[in-house]
Amino acid sequence: MFAWSACIVGQGFVRDYRGLMATRALLGAFEGGFFPGVNFYVTQWYRRDECGLRMAVVFSSATLAGGFGGLLARAIAEMSGVAGLSAWSWIFIVEGLASVVVSLVAYWAIQDYPESARFLSSAEHAAVESRLSADSGPLSSEFNIKYIWQALVDWKIYIHMLICMAGFCPVYSFSLFLPTIIKNMGYSANNAQLMSVPPYVFACMFTIGGSWLADRRRQRGVFLLGFQLVAILGVTLLAASENTTIQYTGTVFAAVGIYPQIPLGLAWNGNNIGGSLKRATGIAMQVMGGNCGGVIASYVYLSRDAPRYIVGHSILIGFIGMAFMLTLFMTTWYRRENTRRDALARETASVVLPLEQNILERELADGVSWFRYTI
Repeated sequence: MFAWSACIVGQGFVRDYRGLMATRALLGAFEGGFFPGVNFYVTQWYRRDECGLRMAVVFSSATLAGGFGGLLARAIAEMSGVAGLSAWSWIFIVEGLASVVVSLVAYWAIQDYPESARFLSSAEHAAVESRLSADSGPLSSEFNIKYIWQALVDWKIYIHMLICMAGFCPVYSFSLFLPTIIKNMGYSANNAQLMSVPPYVFACMFTIGGSWLADRRRQRGVFLLGFQLVAILGVTLLAASENTTIQYTGTVFAAVGIYPQIPLGLAWNGNNIGGSLKRATGIAMQVMGGNCGGVIASYVYLSRDAPRYIVGHSILIGFIGMAFMLTLFMTTWYRRENTRRDALARETASVVLPLEQNILERELADGVSWFRYTI
């Protein structure tokens, strides 16, 4: 975190395109493991029905940053010319320095794993381990390359990669171009920054609230489906109307539907991967797929499509629609697979497995017969 924060500060001092590309490449290299790492870290401390809310809080901090970033950008715009630097340079410098401070505090404040946490007593260590074992079973947590391979050949993770890609594409598109979209509604550049705040605030509220309810209900897919429909409604309003009020309402619906999909999707995938190393690999793969959506997002809203951006809106509707169909498929598959395993468990309830078989099952990750998927 310290390294990519320093890269952000460095972007404030670039003078040419090559310097910008160099700092951006270093930023991507240093920041790449942050988001999947944070989400994996959550799964190491909390039960499966507790992860969604925590992941939503982490992601919502980014959502709020998008909202208050507009306010901060409006304030920093007044610093243009200070020390001979443009306003955009000061945005990178100020936000980068804030991240540097947080990274230094986080290094000393965050403990790695429950078993090594210094703030837990022996009894608390045992209680945390017992809760996690009761939730996911005695699956292997050792480091072995075969668990990485299990993730790489697991078709379910690739479906979640596509869902994540179809979720991140509108997220990146929305965050990058929302001020531009609002400006083309007739607002000035500075007012467009201010008007971009309410959609992010509503998105944060529904992201946390939806994930909390999903945890309580111990379901993910049905909530994802609901938010995807809301996102499609919001983007459709943007594309279908020239009325400023309806368009702005569409941005709020779009934000409310788009942003909750990310923590819900990450929690869903993490919940359904057994074993810590396979889960770490699967979450990293999922975020990698999501970042591919970020690449696509750069080409969604093109200047030639201004001011309505109907082509861009239509592309996002297509991606969210694809995510909806894939989510519906996975929800149905998980439900049927749980039913099949329940029936198998009833048939073999009286069978006592030998010790060797129990040891072998620890290495099967979520393929073990007693593992149940979160629907």
